Amino acid sequence: MDMALARLIAGQICIHACMTGMRLAAPLLALREGYSAAAVGILLALFALTQVFLALPAGRYADRHGLKRPVGWSVLLACAGAAAAVAWPVFPVLCLAALMTGGATGAAMIALQRHVGRAAHDSTQLRRVFSWLAIGPAVSNFVGPFFAGLLIDHAGPAPGSTEGYRAAFALMALLPVATWFWVRATVELPPVIAAEGGPRRRAWDLLGDPGFRRLLVVNWLLSSCWDVHTFVVPLLGHERGLSASVIGSILGAFAIAAAAIRVLMPIVAAHLQESVVVVWAMLATAVLFAVYPLLPSAWALGACSVLLGFALGSVQPMIMSMLHQMTPHHRHGEALGLRLMAINASSVAMPVLFGSAGALIGVAGLFWVVGGIVGIGSRSARKLGAAGAPQATAPGPHP
Repeated sequence: MDMALARLIAGQICIHACMTGMRLAAPLLALREGYSAAAVGILLALFALTQVFLALPAGRYADRHGLKRPVGWSVLLACAGAAAAVAWPVFPVLCLAALMTGGATGAAMIALQRHVGRAAHDSTQLRRVFSWLAIGPAVSNFVGPFFAGLLIDHAGPAPGSTEGYRAAFALMALLPVATWFWVRATVELPPVIAAEGGPRRRAWDLLGDPGFRRLLVVNWLLSSCWDVHTFVVPLLGHERGLSASVIGSILGAFAIAAAAIRVLMPIVAAHLQESVVVVWAMLATAVLFAVYPLLPSAWALGACSVLLGFALGSVQPMIMSMLHQMTPHHRHGEALGLRLMAINASSVAMPVLFGSAGALIGVAGLFWVVGGIVGIGSRSARKLGAAGAPQATAPGPHP
């Protein structure tokens, strides 16, 4: 990994940690104020709602303008959202902050992923660079919740005080500024110009490829598993009387494991087959979801989170590698936007559904239902091998 890629990963960590920290702190504050699990589900859904509407425009914007301009606007939006929660830590403003930080993170991720994918020379390098890039969200899933939890418990006069929450939101508002510090020196890649003539193509035309449709379905299933874990662990911890620090540490253990497996993947990228990795990850996730709600202690939950992190952490580099091989070079931004829109459209509805279903079937039922669906969905992942054949990855400079 060269220094240019390392700078992009650091920038990605900072802006994504802003959102993940907000995603821990805002629901816990809402629970403290007496809001129901359904209301917390709506709040969590708002982190994905903006991305549903902005993903495709953000992808097209990145196709036209490259990396730095989309990232710059994202930094401003994320800082403003988190700063609003510092000034007014009330539920309506928390909802606005969720919309702003979620949308900003999604737009920045599309621009970063497009830049890195375009710079890869072949399919092996795609797996390698996306494995490195995937470390960013894994690390930020630890950094954001862990430090937000620490500040909530220790920055105020008492654990869980309003001052502690303000301190957590203030840190989240500063993190995107560091993103711009890391990204601003990156050299833009030359634009890819589509061939002239013929009908104007729409982003939805990409869905005409059966392999791309199947890839989106598999990605959606695995993303739902991530959403279930993120949503249920704070509820489960709150029910069992665990502190914010312990809840953040359980989520952090998941993130560390996801980062660890992604550190190993670039080393063995030449020996990996994308579809095989995805199938085994889905089967392992189904088994772990079956036992997760039965575990009796925080230590056991943390251990299961580690194993789940290993399984789900291995998936994103494989998904991203196949996506870049399936789509035309001048439409990578659109394809990334369509993928992000698809998974976040479900993320808007899923937390609301989780909150309502949790009242009916309980936490264990949520884990078992989603785990069963993912296990069945592994059949679709087996068919991705043929769809993952490279379309032609144009050589380009390293990011």
